[in-house]
Amino acid sequence: MKKHNTIIIEAESFDNLGGWVIDQQFMDYMGSPFLLAHGKGIPVEDAVTKITLPKTGIYKVWVRTRDWAALWKNEVAINGNVYQSPGKFKLIVNGQPLETTFGTEKAEWHWQYGGEIDISKTECKLQLHDLTGFEGRCDAIIFSQDSQLIPPNSLSELNSFRNRLLGNTEEPENKGEFDFIVAGGGIAGICASVAASRKGLRVALIHDRPLVGGNNSSEVRVQLGGGIKLPPYPEIGNVVNELDPHFRQNARPKERYKDWLKTNIVKNESNIELFLNTHATSVEMNGNKISSVTAHEIVTGKSIKLSAPVFADCTGDATIGFLAGAEYRMGREARKETGETLAPAKVDNLTMGTSVMWYSVKRKGEFEFPETPWAVQFNEKTCQKVIRGDWNWELGLGRNQISEAEFIRDYGFRVIYGNWSFLKNRSKFKDEYKSRRLEWVSYIGGKRESRRLMGDIVLQQQDIENNKSFPDACVTTTWTFDLHYPKVIDGLKEETFRTIARKKKINPYTIPFRCLYSKNIENLMMAGRNISVTHVALGTVRVMKTTGMMGEVTGLAAVLCNKYNTTPRKIYENHLLEFTEEFKRGVPPASV
Repeated sequence: MKKHNTIIIEAESFDNLGGWVIDQQFMDYMGSPFLLAHGKGIPVEDAVTKITLPKTGIYKVWVRTRDWAALWKNEVAINGNVYQSPGKFKLIVNGQPLETTFGTEKAEWHWQYGGEIDISKTECKLQLHDLTGFEGRCDAIIFSQDSQLIPPNSLSELNSFRNRLLGNTEEPENKGEFDFIVAGGGIAGICASVAASRKGLRVALIHDRPLVGGNNSSEVRVQLGGGIKLPPYPEIGNVVNELDPHFRQNARPKERYKDWLKTNIVKNESNIELFLNTHATSVEMNGNKISSVTAHEIVTGKSIKLSAPVFADCTGDATIGFLAGAEYRMGREARKETGETLAPAKVDNLTMGTSVMWYSVKRKGEFEFPETPWAVQFNEKTCQKVIRGDWNWELGLGRNQISEAEFIRDYGFRVIYGNWSFLKNRSKFKDEYKSRRLEWVSYIGGKRESRRLMGDIVLQQQDIENNKSFPDACVTTTWTFDLHYPKVIDGLKEETFRTIARKKKINPYTIPFRCLYSKNIENLMMAGRNISVTHVALGTVRVMKTTGMMGEVTGLAAVLCNKYNTTPRKIYENHLLEFTEEFKRGVPPASV
């Protein structure tokens, strides 16, 4: 932690986060988790920690932060507003705030200089003091007596710089050998882990959030869609049925999504070791096989290493597959390539988008909401007269849902807050809204599509519509072709944030197992929206009850891989009859 009387304090390691929250979604592209002041326009409670400096004296201070809305300064000027930084905060040291207001300089992540401070005692109390409640963000803080120090901003230099100051030079802590490693603790990942566990495998489940459930958790609040327990294998779906909160709406109070139910199902499995707040960062390869995965503990900053003979990527973004060099696609295939009638004429980068959902409540009294000159500006023509933002508050179609994820989520903030501010303060409906309070806004983006890992079969529209028969058919999908496209909002000067869904009905169709393992990484399976399908076919397989059944199948496949010391492809080639018998039996219930 010390070098030339320089220390770095990672914000996510603060002793008491107060009202700030840990945001890990973008760490692969900006370098770290960070703290977010997610107050919906009301300043959040201070985050507080204690540190010990090497000695007393004069220290220079830097804070890694950004003026997150500054990317849109030009749009603000076009609308006639003077730009103001929305995410402002102070750093308080031993009760005294530094003169600098942070989050006010550059649009990109950088080290904002906070000036010098005279430290009279080495034991110090630090506070992050939010000034706005509008998404201020702090990654890390530096105190230094090195007059030559200039903290690096480039990601490669920054990582080395961080590791030197934190003393992260040792090898990752070895957490041992497992029978099966699952990355991603959404519905698919839970089901994969539970299926393998109940059949006797020792399973590691790695998940980068503090609770499991993914899009069906209280952090995102998307209902479970799709049918389960259908022919030809009605026992596939047993685990999905156990964790179903039996609530069929989006963007509602957190209790409706029953985080406790999903958490208990995982934690009650003695064969599962659950690694929450843990983000996979690299893999070690042995030829075309993954031998281990290294992951970053988000709160402690430590690295851990886990090994297994077989892996399942249930991350949605296909993180493990990408790190391993698995073949993948993003965007839409051309109609000429696939022959799909629902495909576009030319290949493009359009994906279905990320939903940033929200809702308001009506209470006694009146509730003010600040003006938001930094947000998207609305008028009577463009404003959305709604009390809740559902799935169709969807953003980033045509953008890269991975590398531009922070931009996409932040644009979601700008439209939600800008629209709400207009409704509350200047619209002709403001009397209708005066007793409404903005109750919940998700800061975790609900993604539909990014990377799709390629398997031995790439499922496409014709397979589903023609009910093509495969000997390894395993998971029955019932959802329509449900493809989303940008919705034009007349008069809106910035990019749209609403979508429309174009649907085409299907008859129930059974997905082949060969869509659930990588064609070039021999011991990697996948379950979720990252399986081997075209963009069009993804529209009918991506809902969570269906992806949960995929998870069950990959868990059962892992059991046979372990039994025969083989790969998923060899299970299909050499043990298909035994595998289909497992489908008939399904995953057994939890032992009493």
